[in-house]
Amino acid sequence: MTYKTILSVIGVNGFEDDLQAAADICAESEAHLTALMVKLAAPPPLGDYAATMSVAWLDERERDLSDLRKSVQGAKAVLSRTGVSFEVDSIYSEFAWADNEIGDRARYADLTLIGTGLAADPELRARTVNGALFNSARPVLLVPKGRRATMAPKTVLLAWNSHIEAARAVGEALELMGAADLVHVTMVDPEDSPVKSGGEPGADIAAYLARHGVKVTVDRLPSSGHRVEDVINRHALAIGADLIVMGAYGHSRMRERIFGGVTKSMIDTAAAPVFMVH
Repeated sequence: MTYKTILSVIGVNGFEDDLQAAADICAESEAHLTALMVKLAAPPPLGDYAATMSVAWLDERERDLSDLRKSVQGAKAVLSRTGVSFEVDSIYSEFAWADNEIGDRARYADLTLIGTGLAADPELRARTVNGALFNSARPVLLVPKGRRATMAPKTVLLAWNSHIEAARAVGEALELMGAADLVHVTMVDPEDSPVKSGGEPGADIAAYLARHGVKVTVDRLPSSGHRVEDVINRHALAIGADLIVMGAYGHSRMRERIFGGVTKSMIDTAAAPVFMVH
């Protein structure tokens, strides 16, 4: 699909690099940039000291709102120098509602961009990832530290496992993959069964992509006792991938939180920018 509106979620501090990176992506895509600045509100005091602490809590919230307003003006100043079409909005959100509020805004963009600046605020980053993935029906592009994202990747790694989430990711990223020099359909320990991946794992999705003009190759990799995410990351580095495309959370978030999982690990430690769809 064509990406004409890109949402960049930022915090009130250290947002300059993320905004510049988002503006660069919008410039190459001729897209409009919506910058959403989010500040998580201080939780209200509870217990015996609630009455005593309420004044201090209200003062803290006033400071938060003042900081938010100043940072919005700072973000506008940064973007005014980039030459891209933009708007800057803000949310002062309670922790419990942040996922929904961010997801609501993400529905009106073609893509939510999560840059490296949010790493300094793990709580906000987690809320942004969850809100965008589960409450927007839109793809998310996560940029790991030290990497630059682009909407014109030359080499793409498609992490394919035949699940519905991966199929959705393919549909959303089809235009990106069609313009790439090569797409590596990457499977780790694929099962050659009709129920799972067919008699020749990867052949069906490769044929589908080829019909859309995608230049594709299939890489079937053994895990050899390593975790799937580690195999994917090593392969991404080996082929010089500009982008990893994958489905997100084939298992429940609770299961991944307790036992770990590929999605959670790729969100935290991806070797290249990751295009995710739930």
